[in-house]
Amino acid sequence: ITQSYNDGVAEIYKLEDTAAAGHKPVKSLGDRIGKFRYAEMRVGINRYYAAQQNQIRIDRVIRIPCVAEITNQDVLQTEGGAWYRIDMVQTVQDIYPKSYDLTLTRIVQSEVDANAMV
Repeated sequence: ITQSYNDGVAEIYKLEDTAAAGHKPVKSLGDRIGKFRYAEMRVGINRYYAAQQNQIRIDRVIRIPCVAEITNQDVLQTEGGAWYRIDMVQTVQDIYPKSYDLTLTRIVQSEVDANAMV
């Protein structure tokens, strides 16, 4: 099955701990991993309720091409300016090109700063 990525563009960034050694971690934006086109996916009822049982709120699931190393320690910004924390990265089977499904939780805008992430 061929996958198209026509729903938007997202930029993914690494998070870095910029606190001094021994102090409370301070998360700041690190290097940009890349800019990716994505396909919006449906949040299934099983995934939604499984997350709720673990006190996790799922806001979106998107699919991107598997072209870079992405982890659940990274953050994502959509073309509309919204910021999301990547909670889960899953490899998708039987799709061309190879793809990741990213489970996202929205970060409140007041928590996001160009230099610091809370």
